[in-house]
Amino acid sequence: MPIDSKRIEAAVVELLRAIGEDPARPGLAQTPERIAASYGELFAGLDEDPLEHLADAEEFTGEADGLGDLVLVRDISFRSTCEHHLLPFVGVAHLAYVPGERIVGLGKLARVVETLSSRPQLQERLTEQIADALDQGLAPRGALVVLDARHGCVSARGTRQVDSTTVTVASRGTLAEPAAQAGVLALIGSGIGAGAAGTP
Repeated sequence: MPIDSKRIEAAVVELLRAIGEDPARPGLAQTPERIAASYGELFAGLDEDPLEHLADAEEFTGEADGLGDLVLVRDISFRSTCEHHLLPFVGVAHLAYVPGERIVGLGKLARVVETLSSRPQLQERLTEQIADALDQGLAPRGALVVLDARHGCVSARGTRQVDSTTVTVASRGTLAEPAAQAGVLALIGSGIGAGAAGTP
């Protein structure tokens, strides 16, 4: 279902009135339209299937071991919106998988992250959804997803912890085994904490 821009605009007008503002004053007159346009981008993933990005994965007829032991893409930038406060959270995703009989263009992995993050989200659920997409779309022997993000709802309100980041991990198959998981996390290494340095 496409974004209903007119309903968003009307809701923003009411929100501005509810906080005691005048939605018709010069600085706010275009705000409802601007927010509706930004929501169309921020929540575009609601109308997309992340598995479509993995549909053209290449099939291999040789032994699975011939594909290598690991594919790891680090520091995929993403932004999402916390569904509890509708505030942004931004950071980086690290995606790893052990190929079975399929591999995919590396840019498609970033597309999966973009699609699933462009929805009202919780970081914990987003991490699991990305891992599920890799598992379903590529049928790898193992998959591991690490998200490292800074949350607007933590840095801009409440406790206002502007320097804190949140790291979540989801694993499947052989990469759920502690030793294998530790090896991938070591490869990601010092990138954890550094990629989410921007302020939402």
